[in-house]
Amino acid sequence: MSTTPSAAHQPFSASAPVSLTERRKAETRIEIARAAAALFVQHGLRATRAEDIAQAAGIAPRTFYRYFATKEEAVSPLYAAGAQRWTEAVRTAPAHLTLPEALEHAVRHTLTPGLGVSVASWEWLRTLVRLADTSPALRKVWAEVCQTSEGALGEILMRRAEAAGSPAPLTPHLRFAAAVAGAAVRVAVESWAATTTPPTGPDGPASLALQNLRALRSFEWGESEGRGGGW
Repeated sequence: MSTTPSAAHQPFSASAPVSLTERRKAETRIEIARAAAALFVQHGLRATRAEDIAQAAGIAPRTFYRYFATKEEAVSPLYAAGAQRWTEAVRTAPAHLTLPEALEHAVRHTLTPGLGVSVASWEWLRTLVRLADTSPALRKVWAEVCQTSEGALGEILMRRAEAAGSPAPLTPHLRFAAAVAGAAVRVAVESWAATTTPPTGPDGPASLALQNLRALRSFEWGESEGRGGGW
């Protein structure tokens, strides 16, 4: 069963379609990222060279460097894919949901193993997040992806607030709201990754993220009073 809300429940337009060339470039980036992740998981970050990644991806080293400046950057598309699933789920959450409800909806649809992402993929992510703690270069990549996601989420919260009857620019408060929501999810994923618990159940990333969001019940998300600013 599809985990994407029906078109009738999608209040905002989707991104413009990309060209065939852009799609192929994106596919190549993902192929390189998967090869890099597999090597990092199997052999470790230090033992893996950019040339090894290129060979595993079936491309020339010079092609690798056309896409990524360093071997650490090669996994950024995988980090970004998860972040984009989360923000897209907030964007496409049913229009009648308040911002807090939309955030919870997005967590359930993107952080629950089996709903778009397999348990095996979550285990790969666990290793990649752990590696980020041991490598300043990889940590930088992870932080940049999280920051980009935070910016995208701010724009989405602004548009949902507009649809709820509170038209306003991307105010400092909405930026802060996006940072708060992003941190709630990021800390949940990082906390889970630091353990050996399975990605399902009460200690999985989805449950931890929901706990973090529920701890923010008194936070003013910037919606109109008619919709309710809190939980």
